[in-house]
Amino acid sequence: MTRRRPSRSASADDLLTTLGRLTAQARRRVELQHARVELAEALQRAMLPPFLPAVPGLRTAARYAPGRDGLDIGGDWYDGFLLPDGALAFCVGDVQGHDVEAAVIMGQVRIGLRAVAAAAGDPGQVLSRANDLMLSVDSTLFATCTFLRFDPVTRVLESARAGHVASVWAAADGSSGVDEDPGGLPLGILPGETYPVIRRRLTGTGAFVLVTDGVVEGPSFPVEDGLGQVARLAGAAVLAGEGTRDGADPGELAAEVLKVAELTGHSDDAAVLVLCHDSVPDGPVGACGPRR
Repeated sequence: MTRRRPSRSASADDLLTTLGRLTAQARRRVELQHARVELAEALQRAMLPPFLPAVPGLRTAARYAPGRDGLDIGGDWYDGFLLPDGALAFCVGDVQGHDVEAAVIMGQVRIGLRAVAAAAGDPGQVLSRANDLMLSVDSTLFATCTFLRFDPVTRVLESARAGHVASVWAAADGSSGVDEDPGGLPLGILPGETYPVIRRRLTGTGAFVLVTDGVVEGPSFPVEDGLGQVARLAGAAVLAGEGTRDGADPGELAAEVLKVAELTGHSDDAAVLVLCHDSVPDGPVGACGPRR
C-alpha cells in the first residue's frame, strides 16, 4: 500500500512566497548599493586631477583610496596645477565628514584654491582667501589643508598649513623627519585667520610627502606612529634612489605610504601626495627638512 504525501499547507506556501519576495528585495538592494558605490567612486575620481605637473628636477605622484565602507568617500583630495607665473602649486586636504555635503564642499574648496592661487602672492595668502571663501558659503563643515608653491627657477618651496596633518621630509643620506612647522586654524572656522609661510630651498636630493589623516591616524593608531612610519618609508626610498639613474620613484613611494592606512584600524578615505626633488648640478647638498 502506497502512502499519499500530504498536501502542502497554505501557510507553507505563503512562507515560501514570502521568502522568495524577501530574497528578491535583498538582491535588488545589493545591486542598488553596488551601483551607488560605483557612482560615488566615479564622482570622486572626476574630482581629482587626471595628472600632476612636474618640471626637470621635480617628480610628483599621488594616490587615493576611498573609504572601506563603500560610500564613506568625498572628504579627502589632492591637487597640483601650474600657476600663471610658471610656479607649481600643490595641495592636499580633508573636509570634515564623509557624505554628499562633504563631497560638494570638497569640490568647492578645490576650485576655490585654484582660483585664489592665481592672484595670491604666497601659500599663506591662498589659505587666508580660501578661508574667507569657505565661510561665505555658509556651511557647517570645515576643511584642513596644506598648500605648497614651488618655484622651478629659485627651487624655493613655500608651504602653509590650515589645521592639517604635518608633512614628512627625507634627504639623500636616508635621514627623515616630521615637519612640525606652525600653521593656522582649519578653513571655515574663524574669519580673518592668517597662515604662516615656511620657505625652503631644495638644493639637494630628497622627498616631501603630504598625507591626510586617514593614512596615519586611527582609533588605536596614534598619528605620531603613522607619521613616523611614513618618514621611515620616505627616507629608505630616497636613500635607495641614490644608486639609480632616475632617483626615487614618487609613484612607488606614494603607493607604499598609502599602505600605512591599513594599520590605522578605521575605514576613512586616504590621500597621499609625493614630491621627489633632485640635487642642483654643481650646487651644495641640502635637505628638505631644515628651514632655509
